Amino acid sequence: MTEYPILKLRPGREKSLLHRHPWIFASAVDEIKGQPQAGETVQVRSVDGQTLALASYSPLSQIRARVWTFDTSRMIDIGFLNEQISKAIELRKDLVKTGTTSAMRLIHGESDNLPGLIVDRYNDTLVVQVTTPGIEYHRKEIVDVLSKVEGVTCVYERSDVDVRELEGLPLVKGLLFGQSIPNPMVIEENGLKFEVDLEVGQKTGFFLDQRDNRQYLKDVIKGKSVLNCFCYTGAFSVYAFAGGAESVLSMDSSEPAMEQVRANLELNGMEAAKSELMTADVFTALRKFRDSRRSFDVIILDPPKFAPTIAQAEKAARGYKDINLLAFKLLKPGGLLFTFSCSGGVSRELFQKIVASAALDAGVNARVVAQLSQAADHPIALNFPEGSYLKGLVCRI
Repeated sequence: MTEYPILKLRPGREKSLLHRHPWIFASAVDEIKGQPQAGETVQVRSVDGQTLALASYSPLSQIRARVWTFDTSRMIDIGFLNEQISKAIELRKDLVKTGTTSAMRLIHGESDNLPGLIVDRYNDTLVVQVTTPGIEYHRKEIVDVLSKVEGVTCVYERSDVDVRELEGLPLVKGLLFGQSIPNPMVIEENGLKFEVDLEVGQKTGFFLDQRDNRQYLKDVIKGKSVLNCFCYTGAFSVYAFAGGAESVLSMDSSEPAMEQVRANLELNGMEAAKSELMTADVFTALRKFRDSRRSFDVIILDPPKFAPTIAQAEKAARGYKDINLLAFKLLKPGGLLFTFSCSGGVSRELFQKIVASAALDAGVNARVVAQLSQAADHPIALNFPEGSYLKGLVCRI
């Protein structure tokens, strides 16, 4: 075994590793032997000297190390990285039906044994997000492997996310491989077309994780009036019209997002007469709808993160409750609420309690008819429940 620096755990703190959880918190660390750089591989040892895992070291983060592998005979080099990347890409061939989409997630961090690496494919372009020192340390090797993926002509980086600052990493974005990226580009998903801005769009450009949930909506929407809140670029709105919705009101606080909604509706030949676009603060607008007694058959709530961490969960709970309470009040009898949380600090159990409390205060009798999650190309490792970040409920009143 390669002699990597040693991270020694405090007594009794090896339990999570024995259950194959990939995170080692700063509070679990007793001492560091050697002088590992940020991102360098360390051997993780128990107090009795047993080597438990190989992990990437993060000196500034509360998550002090992230496990690469529990096979301590391995070397963390380009061969290891190539193997993990190849396994992840091969897995997607079975997870996503061939031909249903030209955009999908190829690598999903810890769930693919590559903690801190997100890779999304849009046509022939890969968009990479690096959020940990371990991936940053091996950046050159990883880009080299990705540039050789079949059919790929460009690799573009979108590591402009706040979480990098917690790791002591600067925010960066730009071309890593190829001549230039086609921007905006048009992708296809379940027979529908969407314009994607890879340079400034949220996440890596598009909410790929909602693919299956958009299809679910399409199947139950015929003849309904729809309110799509926090609509961003209008993907749910496009699916609603494709499913035969009678009318769709798309609402977001961002005017550029609303322009993108218009473009995506036109791209799919959707009738402008049945589409209403509103640039507004969603909370304020829903209160006005409540006061004017406006109602809808279907309401979609897909807000941005209210609670990135558990510490922010209490404040986020108030926001989620308020928005769901207003939505319940605006639903017609028999109406459907599609409500989501992408906040890592809000568990599925807590989210359901919040929505239940909102229904109670709204004076409606609601039942869950479906529980939704992220698409299959965003897998959830059983030993890493934190990977289950997208929670969705479909409630009927």
